[in-house]
Amino acid sequence: MTTDAPITLLIVDDHPVVRDGLRGMFESAPGFTVLGEASNGVEALTRATALDLDVILMDLRMPGGGGVAAIAELTRTGARAKILVLTTYDTDSDTLPAIEAGATGYLLKDAPRDELFTAVRAAAQGRTVLSPAVASRLVSAVRAPGNEPLSAREREVLALVAKGTSNREIARVLFISEATVKTHLTHLYGKLGVKDRAAAVATAYQRGILG
Repeated sequence: MTTDAPITLLIVDDHPVVRDGLRGMFESAPGFTVLGEASNGVEALTRATALDLDVILMDLRMPGGGGVAAIAELTRTGARAKILVLTTYDTDSDTLPAIEAGATGYLLKDAPRDELFTAVRAAAQGRTVLSPAVASRLVSAVRAPGNEPLSAREREVLALVAKGTSNREIARVLFISEATVKTHLTHLYGKLGVKDRAAAVATAYQRGILG
């Protein structure tokens, strides 16, 4: 991308009205070209493969394929495009997995128009962009003792624990051994700063990891 070339975009959101609004916003501003749209993460992967993109504006919670899985796959395959999350959700259970998956930035949909433009330009240059609310959450998560992010597998185990599932059933559902389930529980207890299943579930709901 040269300094004169417009920044090419893919807009990923399950709401057509949102996609139309974003497309109109960027097409009315100099320096941006919207090359395509997608309604979920699966479509986003297909479009991103076919198009030469600078930035992907990615929603997170979408029927038919969420944003985090798409971000992780794009990162894994070494896609050139930078991924800027644009969503209404700012809980730890949304922000941390998205950034861990490889998102360059994270903005909320209530961001002012000029802030969004600035964020897209920064993302295209590979700079990290975080909304103030998200930045504050991440700083708190890093500083708080016992607040290390759970792995994807630990979150799966925790979700099953929250449903009252026994270790044996968790092992069957996830195709792992009971010993491995116990290891995951030990790790997530440590990360949450708790000592038992009930406290783990309560703390996870309190922090927005479950819910």
